Amino acid sequence: MFVYVIKKHQYMNFNSILSIFAPKDGKFFPLLIDTAVIADKSAELLIELFASTDPERMNELSRLIKMEETKGDEVTVKIFSELNDTFITPFDREDITALTDGMDDVTDVINRVAQKLILFSPETLPPAILEMADVIKKGTAELRSAVNELPVLKKSDKQIKVYTKEIKQIEEEADRIYEKGTSSLFKSDIRTVELIKLKEIIQELEKVANKINSVGKVLKTIVVKYA
Repeated sequence: MFVYVIKKHQYMNFNSILSIFAPKDGKFFPLLIDTAVIADKSAELLIELFASTDPERMNELSRLIKMEETKGDEVTVKIFSELNDTFITPFDREDITALTDGMDDVTDVINRVAQKLILFSPETLPPAILEMADVIKKGTAELRSAVNELPVLKKSDKQIKVYTKEIKQIEEEADRIYEKGTSSLFKSDIRTVELIKLKEIIQELEKVANKINSVGKVLKTIVVKYA
């Protein structure tokens, strides 16, 4: 009887030790989803910013985008803190790091676009800039949907593959709009100062699209490794 009690106690201790090293999926997935939601919300606000002509509302939207960027930084810090405190993670640490950094970069560049728009105050916005903003919103929406699939990736990778494929197509669409829009700018008769402003904004928008595509590549890597 005494031996049984000892063994039972040892077994309980062994389970306790295992629980410490078990993957903490519950920690990482909600935080990664939060990061994707922040990027998507930032893109939504950016579209509204481009559509607005009221200076007061534009300043408010710019401030809201900056708030999202700050929230994104806070979630990023939490994820890296959890990485430091967790022995076994649901995916490789480098993949979680790349995914986190990539999504945070998307929000950062969206914020940079918003701040430059306020700073430069261009007289008009050409159609290409508005189209780029719409494409970026499509990209962040697909990104958000793909990240939502991570908790069930090991059961099924079908849906996340659809989203990552769409992200690539969106990046290609953004490239076409950028090339056409840039060409139109240089063929137009707008003043040089305005040309410089608009060129700077559209280049930043292309960077956002590229960042979204980079996150899509990270997601593809995760799929290959773990699906």
